Amino acid sequence: MAGHSQFKNIMYRKGAQDKKRASQFTKAAREIMAATKLGGPDPASNARLRLAILAAREINMPKDNVERAIKKGSGTDDLSDYVEMRYEGYGPGGVAIIVDALTDNRNRTASDVRSAFTKFGGSLGETGSVSFQFDRVGMIFYPLSAASHDAIFESALEAGAQDVAESDTHHEITTAYEDLGSVREQLVTKFGEPERATVMWRPQVTVQVTEDSAQSLLKLIDVLEDNDDVQRVSANFEMDETLLEKYSS
Repeated sequence: MAGHSQFKNIMYRKGAQDKKRASQFTKAAREIMAATKLGGPDPASNARLRLAILAAREINMPKDNVERAIKKGSGTDDLSDYVEMRYEGYGPGGVAIIVDALTDNRNRTASDVRSAFTKFGGSLGETGSVSFQFDRVGMIFYPLSAASHDAIFESALEAGAQDVAESDTHHEITTAYEDLGSVREQLVTKFGEPERATVMWRPQVTVQVTEDSAQSLLKLIDVLEDNDDVQRVSANFEMDETLLEKYSS
């Protein structure tokens, strides 16, 4: 199960995105609303809502905002008809990109996403054109200080995890998409709350990005992530830290 970290670039970019609090609150509220609408307002019986609330806590979203989003999603308040959309395409350097969105205006979001791809040298494709290169998985991140690798490894295996890797800073636990909630809950009893628990598109293979395309690729991802309709952007790139530091906003 143990293996090399595949998420170093992802974690680096998450740190940069954490600075964009207002946009993050909007996205978190939409996810809570959508989860509530689909599975009900009780986190105990709605795994997606539990994860959405956890994600909101990670960005220090106020409790009142969380409760307001649940109220809207449960239909006791006005609720825009948000629908989930997925866009797939290729960015500069042949990098495969998946854009997950929650939107109340499909035409607006599709236009914005297509415009971003075109502006920064990418091309938007049909649904399924790149997602076959990814696996939908759950990811749980604990800092290395949380426990020894052996302790995390054994407990994650017992809880039903698929893989455990170790980066310079984190234990990275991979689960089946549908098992993320149950694995996380079992690990919490032993190691406390993880630093992050989320659903990701994990690339089966990665593309090494050179300086020729690094700036335009990161700009494309930034523009997509800054869009309030976009919940997350996944890509199958690897990039040297020097390029990430040079071109990340």
